[in-house]
Amino acid sequence: MKKNETHGSQSAPEELALFDEEALDIADYLREEPPHEGTKQGVAALTLGAVGVVYGDIGTSPIYALREALRPISAGGVQPADVYGILAILIWTLFLIVTVKYVLILLRADNRGEGGILALYTLVRLAFGRRSLPVLLLAMSGAALFAGDAMITPAVSVLGAVEGMGLILPSLNDWVLPLTLVILVALFAVQAKGTGAISYFFGPLTVVWFLVLGGAGIVQIIAAPHILSSFNPVWAFIFLQNHAGVAFLVMGAVFLAVTGAEALYADLGHFGRKPIAMAWFLLVFPALVLTYLGQGALVLSDPTALDNPFFRMVPDSFLAPLVILATAATVIASQAVITGAFSMARGAIQLGLLPRLRILHTSSMQSGQIYIPAVNSVLLVGVVVLVLGFKTSSALASAYGIAVTGTMVITTILALLYAIMSGILRPWIAVIIAIPFLLLEGVFLAANLTKIHDGGYVPVLMALCLMVVMWSWFRGTQDFLARAKKGQVALDSFARAMSRSSVHIIPGTAFFLNPDVESVPTALLHNLKHNRVLHSQTILLTVETLRVPVADTADRVSYEQVSEGIARLILRFGFMETPNVSRALGAARREGLKFDVMNTTFFLGRRRIVVTSPKGLERVYDQIYAILSRLSADPTEYYHLPRNRVVELGERVAI
Repeated sequence: MKKNETHGSQSAPEELALFDEEALDIADYLREEPPHEGTKQGVAALTLGAVGVVYGDIGTSPIYALREALRPISAGGVQPADVYGILAILIWTLFLIVTVKYVLILLRADNRGEGGILALYTLVRLAFGRRSLPVLLLAMSGAALFAGDAMITPAVSVLGAVEGMGLILPSLNDWVLPLTLVILVALFAVQAKGTGAISYFFGPLTVVWFLVLGGAGIVQIIAAPHILSSFNPVWAFIFLQNHAGVAFLVMGAVFLAVTGAEALYADLGHFGRKPIAMAWFLLVFPALVLTYLGQGALVLSDPTALDNPFFRMVPDSFLAPLVILATAATVIASQAVITGAFSMARGAIQLGLLPRLRILHTSSMQSGQIYIPAVNSVLLVGVVVLVLGFKTSSALASAYGIAVTGTMVITTILALLYAIMSGILRPWIAVIIAIPFLLLEGVFLAANLTKIHDGGYVPVLMALCLMVVMWSWFRGTQDFLARAKKGQVALDSFARAMSRSSVHIIPGTAFFLNPDVESVPTALLHNLKHNRVLHSQTILLTVETLRVPVADTADRVSYEQVSEGIARLILRFGFMETPNVSRALGAARREGLKFDVMNTTFFLGRRRIVVTSPKGLERVYDQIYAILSRLSADPTEYYHLPRNRVVELGERVAI
């Protein structure tokens, strides 16, 4: 499949535009209609796709969630009241967190159809009308924890599925790790091919998976219908009262049942609110409840099934097909989280939280289908290290919950801030609605924090490392822009000076990438200083990244003649888009820009960062920023500029 290659990020001021433009009117967002409502046929197709992508992760939780929740109390024998209590906690957690918080509330908090923690951050940023450092740090923390989740999910999911092979043939237990690594390496290896070719199989295969979950659960429920009393939330309180000593451990394991819930919000832009909600209520939620009830019924009737209640729900003759189906489902779940990491990385790049990275578009039809080699490589290395380090899905489950719970708590806080600052809800109403979720998720977070010594430190360390990287890049970029602004020359005064200047005018068109529409790029000043020429048509090109996912066509281009021979051109892209200057110049022609590509030169400013700050934490941040600047991808490819028409003017800059 042919791939279009792009790059993305804010780097040096000469290469990129400021991403911190003035706030837009919040009312425009509140009036904006979400996309993807479409026809009934379109909604049906999107619903099928949502089943395969959005719910792949949460759909594989039954493989290990109830097993891990029962483990802390299994030593002393599991009583019926214990099973009822754990199931009550699990079912009501699914209802409150997934159904109420995500499906009924958060899916309505979209940024022009886009969801996810970075999209929610832009809404809060917009509501504030200015940048808030605490809010920015919250968003960075959520994005960093999501990255940790993206590493742990493939490892724990595939390991959990492959471990089921031991139930088919115990002698295969020694091959669980090698086979898991083979599947994971193959999964990451095919990412470069794009998900388009296999996405058609995701929905139908996952539908089969959920039908099998529900069907297996129904069979066990029929054999032990008294398990239905688990719907009574009183059992949850009784369990917590009787098992106060291990309640935190059980709560931490129960939370595994809602891992993947964040994908509901993150994939909003791909499918829309209605298809995601329909998939949840019509298939996913019923199937999950049935399979958990079925596992509980099996444990009550056969206590020996505690070691792996999920795979023991089916007869031995169906075990092999179930293991194969479970393995396929976990691969799909892993795929969903990996592509989510690609989307999150691109959003972070466009918001100035990560340096420019090489991005490949793997589909000419769907802009969201992207592949980022650097992110893919980091994820693969992280996943392999996790598998080799923890060796079992049970051990990895300890590291799993902290990343997910942390992200959910941050999402709730950002949603609360957005509801208050945007005026959607009165502050006291918003707080009353948010408190139950914060309390519940806070308990789950505290429960998972007890696993710090058992592996929970892994996602925390990964998140801290990524936060240091994002903060270093954001801090360095902002400091660099501030330093550059002090030495800027105002465009208006420059244009007047050039009209009276005797500088030599040469034929042709020159585009100078310019981060500030009111000033002159240093690349132009260096060109005048060293070459002593000015092109007959000089275009100061500013590329703006808006705080909306996709820029409107009417807002894409602004063209203005500043003086004779000097013009200002602004191209705008949404933060979910990859800027393509060459394509956007076609729209600029319709706004009055005239130029001959064969007689045009694009000038870029290339800066090499030299760290001169004194020893200390600031120097560490500056060194990280300098390293990231060198690793940043070529702006020529990022902007899709014609390679044989680009001239770079470099300089060394001390920070």
